[in-house]
Amino acid sequence: MKIIILGAGVIGVTSAWYLARAGHEVTVVDRQPAAALETSFANAGEISPGYSTPWAAPGIPQKALKWLFQRHAPLVLHASADRARARWMLQMLGNCTSGAYATNKSRMMRLAMYSRECLGALRAETGIRYDERTQGTLQVFREDKQLRAVAKDIEVLRSDGVAHEVLDAAGCVAVEPGLAHARHLLKGGLRLPGDETGDCLIFTQSLAAMAAAEGVRFLYDTSIHALEGTASRIEAVQTSAGRLVADGFVVALGSYSPPLVAPLGLRLPVHPVKGYSLTIPIVDESRAPVSTVMDETYKVAITRLGDRIRVGGLAELAGFDLSLSPRRRATLAKSVGELFGGAGDLDKATFWTGLRPMTPDGTPIVGATPVGNLWLNTGHGTLGWTMAAGSGRLIADLISGRQPEIRADDLGYARYLRGGAGRARPLSQTAPA
Repeated sequence: MKIIILGAGVIGVTSAWYLARAGHEVTVVDRQPAAALETSFANAGEISPGYSTPWAAPGIPQKALKWLFQRHAPLVLHASADRARARWMLQMLGNCTSGAYATNKSRMMRLAMYSRECLGALRAETGIRYDERTQGTLQVFREDKQLRAVAKDIEVLRSDGVAHEVLDAAGCVAVEPGLAHARHLLKGGLRLPGDETGDCLIFTQSLAAMAAAEGVRFLYDTSIHALEGTASRIEAVQTSAGRLVADGFVVALGSYSPPLVAPLGLRLPVHPVKGYSLTIPIVDESRAPVSTVMDETYKVAITRLGDRIRVGGLAELAGFDLSLSPRRRATLAKSVGELFGGAGDLDKATFWTGLRPMTPDGTPIVGATPVGNLWLNTGHGTLGWTMAAGSGRLIADLISGRQPEIRADDLGYARYLRGGAGRARPLSQTAPA
């Protein structure tokens, strides 16, 4: 079947890879001149299934109020009259209960752990390289209360069978020697040895080249205008390259997905959450991180990518604004400077920002819609790189009518509909005779 994928970020490209391998004729459309030039361009670099945790959690509303008055706050809320943002925030607050948190985290972990398996298999099959490391993630705590609060996460990790280690300050330095100069700041840490790191940009562009060799057609520099069809079936997508017809369509446009599907009556609860990163050349390897270190105080990830350090994190509700904030840069620099001072040349750092597509419950939207041949693979928030391979494989299986290897009925758009309408159907059941 002919499948058109809208979006060439890491989600769109992994979807294209798996769909092509399943025997479909795939075209990927993107407004940029190459793959992974927006949200996938300079993310934190961590592939962390064990940290697949929804932002909506008990205690977050109180923390958010406190952060409003902090200079280096991990979350910044900008005033806005945007009704979609207000609705999204109310939905998120509704998920800040113990029950919702447990449900959301469990399904996020399911997809993330599956994605790690898929990525490993893809790496073994293709030999793809992307400055990858498989040396785990270390979450460091500067306050005793942070160490105590992680007990609930440890319970979930244990119940899901995720390998983990609780470390004291000396243990943190043992696995990340570059922290020796910051040992006095640490109260302890939580290490997940099964986590990985890697450059998402290199991975996505390399996989796009491999997909092209498999016959996938990439239409770059092509603006997407509208989906053409009815509430039951899409006929074509209108683009700057003309009208493109296919049997099925996959929307993988991240934060830009909602306005495309809104005319079809789909209210997609995906909102842009702005994040930042610094990419710093290493000047002293002995002081640099070995893998990924999560600074719990500032909600910042510090990752080793080859001869560079990627410092990523923070969150702003600022709509689609892509301006670079000096204050956010200062926060990233403060975190890496305190934990890995002298490891990199901050004067030569590259500062970047991107829009994470967040759902109010934290789980991405992967699966069918009430429109028979329209599919979604979006809303991955901060975990697009972590969940990309699994999401791509899952959407390919669903479209092809194959039984998914993991439970998928609670990952799609249907969870936002009363009565659970919009169950996944293979395109062979929806295509016209």
